[in-house]
Amino acid sequence: MAVTAQKYDAEGALTGTVDLPESLFGCDPHVAALHAYTKVYLTNRRQGTAKTKTRAEVSGGGTKPWRQKGTGRARAGSNTSPVWVGGGRAFGPRVRHHHEALPRKVRRLALISALSLKAREGAVRVWDRRELDGPRTKAVVSALEKMGVVGCQTLFLDEGLFPNLVKSCRNVSWLTHRRADIANAYQVMRAHALVVTPEGLERMAEVFGA
Repeated sequence: MAVTAQKYDAEGALTGTVDLPESLFGCDPHVAALHAYTKVYLTNRRQGTAKTKTRAEVSGGGTKPWRQKGTGRARAGSNTSPVWVGGGRAFGPRVRHHHEALPRKVRRLALISALSLKAREGAVRVWDRRELDGPRTKAVVSALEKMGVVGCQTLFLDEGLFPNLVKSCRNVSWLTHRRADIANAYQVMRAHALVVTPEGLERMAEVFGA
């Protein structure tokens, strides 16, 4: 069974339907691949800059607070001990990389699963946009509004990043503009609507297709 999506012209008017590439939008979603990709993607976004000072790094130390015996108090060797107020922290976080790798085939499977889910939900729209002679945010929002996606998280995929189109999209809070050949499963899953240009579909089929 062919997978189709509604097609719109440059002004956002419905012109009919278009067949979506079966290799990208027609697979059975693989939940495990989606989960694995989301976990790795969010992990790799971590900065890894959290850090606490150990007993060797806090201010203080040097001399024994009091003599070993005869005071009636617990023995203490340094005021930088983790059990002291103002002392170092034992087993605290250290600066490190959180990077995790995922096989390329799993990344591709996750993306195709996400695209197929959006196609099943009827959330994919093909927009035959035209070249802009300058930043035209109002024109872009007006066209998307006619498609019924205004106000919801929308991912717009195109074959490239054209300066005027980038400037028209970048100050719209609910719109994310990305190159089609670097789309990822997390961005697709996070979006409520997916808008793709015909050129973007061709580029995705070329890069991610079987």
